[in-house]
Amino acid sequence: MTSAPTLWGVSFDGAAISGVVVEFVKVAGEFARRGHRVRLDLGYDIKADKHRFFRPYDGEADLLPDWITLDRVADLNTVPGYDQDFVARVLSEVVAAGDEALLPRVRRVAEAVADRIVATWEECGVTLVVVENGTLPENITYTTALYLAIERYGARHRLGRFVFWRDHDLMWQSEPGTGKYGAFPHPTTPRPRDSRHIHYFALHEHALRRTREWVPGLGNISVLPNTFTHEPARVDGRNARFRADFGIPADAALLARFTRIIPQKRIDRDLHLLAGLLARGVDAVLFVAGDPTESAPEQARLVALAEELGVRGRVVFGGRLAPYDSPGGRYSVRDLLAHADLALFLTSYDYESYGNPVGEAIASGTPYAASRYELYDAVYGGRGFRAPLLDVTTHDLPTEEFVAEVAELITDRERWNAVMTHNHRLGAGHFGRDRVGEAVARLFPAPMGARTRLSVVLPVFNEAAHLERVLAGLRDQRGPGGPLDRELFEVVVVDNNSTDDTAAITRRFAEAHPDLAVHLITEAEQGVSCARRAGMDFAVQRSRARPFADPDERCYLVSADADCVVDPDWLWELFSAMESSKAAIGVCDYYYTAEHFAGRPRLWDAIQRTLRCRVVAWSVFGGFPDGKGFAVEREAYAAVGGIEIFYQVQDGRFVNHLSDDWDFGIKVRSSGYDIAYAPRSRVEINPRRVNHALEEVITGRAYGNDGIIVMRDIRVADPAPARDSDLTPAEARQAWEFSIKDFTPKNIVLPVLLTPALLEEQRVVDFFGADLAARLRDRIAEIRDEMRVVDFTPIHAYKTPSYRLYLEFREELFAVLRRTVGEDIGAPPPLPECLRGVPEERFAEFVHYYCEDRESGEAHNYFGNGGVF
Repeated sequence: MTSAPTLWGVSFDGAAISGVVVEFVKVAGEFARRGHRVRLDLGYDIKADKHRFFRPYDGEADLLPDWITLDRVADLNTVPGYDQDFVARVLSEVVAAGDEALLPRVRRVAEAVADRIVATWEECGVTLVVVENGTLPENITYTTALYLAIERYGARHRLGRFVFWRDHDLMWQSEPGTGKYGAFPHPTTPRPRDSRHIHYFALHEHALRRTREWVPGLGNISVLPNTFTHEPARVDGRNARFRADFGIPADAALLARFTRIIPQKRIDRDLHLLAGLLARGVDAVLFVAGDPTESAPEQARLVALAEELGVRGRVVFGGRLAPYDSPGGRYSVRDLLAHADLALFLTSYDYESYGNPVGEAIASGTPYAASRYELYDAVYGGRGFRAPLLDVTTHDLPTEEFVAEVAELITDRERWNAVMTHNHRLGAGHFGRDRVGEAVARLFPAPMGARTRLSVVLPVFNEAAHLERVLAGLRDQRGPGGPLDRELFEVVVVDNNSTDDTAAITRRFAEAHPDLAVHLITEAEQGVSCARRAGMDFAVQRSRARPFADPDERCYLVSADADCVVDPDWLWELFSAMESSKAAIGVCDYYYTAEHFAGRPRLWDAIQRTLRCRVVAWSVFGGFPDGKGFAVEREAYAAVGGIEIFYQVQDGRFVNHLSDDWDFGIKVRSSGYDIAYAPRSRVEINPRRVNHALEEVITGRAYGNDGIIVMRDIRVADPAPARDSDLTPAEARQAWEFSIKDFTPKNIVLPVLLTPALLEEQRVVDFFGADLAARLRDRIAEIRDEMRVVDFTPIHAYKTPSYRLYLEFREELFAVLRRTVGEDIGAPPPLPECLRGVPEERFAEFVHYYCEDRESGEAHNYFGNGGVF
């Protein structure tokens, strides 16, 4: 197997040059510029009605860029039963008629075809696959085999979404009414599936909507229109002789039709239009670019019709031209458009999906005339493009009015220029080639370095004041023997709609330090949770795109915050802890610097007591990730579904929760993965997290009250000045009590609630004591059974049972903290007033009612969510 990244393309069109192949060239070009080798299977061994099964290629490569190598799946002709007759029979009997008798044979043959596909990909070292039109059910055996091959190959090489699957035609858009593909919902056709390896693309919103109607819930699909390079096609030294070489008079109006010569394309309409123009005195020539051998009967019919209409001498059947934008010595469609006065697209009403010739004409600066085919308005008409249009629902052939409008456009150069300029400008915005580049960059980011093991994800929103210092701290990370090898890690900055110089600072830093890979991506949905997820998903895709890395080598996604500063050995210590423990998550240690709290000893004492409790508890239980600094192993991240975003309504709109880091840790812990605490991997917390929420910390309302969670991001400084005076003794006591009431249920109770098996481990038994550990284990089992809860992972679903266990065991839990952390931890805060007079034998019962009382929000207020320290 080769190690170079290789793209494998497969076209279900079965044609040397078609709109499908042209669009493949554009997509593949984005990857070729990244250094991918590109191999293309034209689909001759897929589509039966082209009668090219197993036929060798002969000159097709001359029509394509020289960076594309034409290829085929090896040894398909040795698969028993897989041939042109079998494919045609399946299409007519199974797909069209709904007779399922052949389906068992289809599955057997597909298994063998999948083996050949995988073997070919292995031989070529394929890292990316582009499928064009694979959902069109011309060959359900091959589509089934392709799905099998994708799953096997992706799993074998631990690839992420390595398949770019685009459908140009769907059953309801391609030859409906002919009976060829049967009736909706097409029960025998392999449907798109939510595969972790595939991203689907529809050409427009109409196709996206219909696909989702067919496959409800399909998530991995988006819209990517066909795209074109919007540069005017010009007559130059290379193509100046085009008219002369084809015998076209220099002063004749040239009508361009570039298409497949098949009945569905309705080239007969072009001939009738030409006859009408000549009758009006417009000197015109029609150039038809297409393979005259694809459908010999249709070619003969068109020649006979031209003779009948008296226009044969004004029609040039020019044969196949090289694709639009394709380099090479042959004349191309672009050369034709450089000389053309008008492009024609008078196609069948219900055949076309996108109408590439219209888009190519717009991009080249050539006006066009078209039929108002079924999806014309969805693609062009609804966007405001201007052109003479033939309504083929009422008139099958060009009308006098239509011919007159075309004649006026050709002969009135002022109008011609106005239409051309309008369409060209509009097209650049809707169908510019950067649309492909954006889709490729977003979904198929370039592979990370071969030696990169850690991706540091940095969500940022208006962090210009801190960002350069944070980036410098990452650049200057150290290992055991000096500067940390910068090929070991990369930085992913996620700009979350910043309005300051955040993006510019990132770019300047990346340019100034080329030895450190710094990537800048954007996330449009506001919120640190969304930004963190976008950065981690980006890193997963890039790590999986590395060609055939050691399957036993672990890659890590590392979260950092743009307002905190990491210690010089932060990353190395975190990496070492993850490598040695093989845990799914590694949690850092966090600290404040005493100088930021000089003159505020009571506040500093409350903070330090909380952090000392955290060190002890996390040393025993592993802790939970905090966005300020944690690492997650890539496969564990993917296995649990990544960062999950939860929403609530605030001020009449949905906002995402800020607790994505904790909720992610809960999801990982409850899935059976281990969390490791890395105490020597340290992050200094920005004191503004306390300073700008101090009043809320004191009163236990840092994240709301009365059962309402307030999604206030305390990372963003308030315009009001921060309080810099110390707490009063009463405030200090209140702040400590809210802090410890937030800390204990989340950091001591929750780990064993999520993973009761921890209570069997010796270090945990030693921490609690054997008796308390046993009673906690029994009580957790009772509460789980009583609540009938099997999943504590949704946001805040864990609160009620955690609160109940805290209140029932609070005295013993604080005894453990005094013993392990220090006597200054003291006694548990006073009980809520409503529980103080409850009879002892009914205490657990009323605790249950108290914690479940969502209407009053009393439990929420008591525990306060004050754990900002």
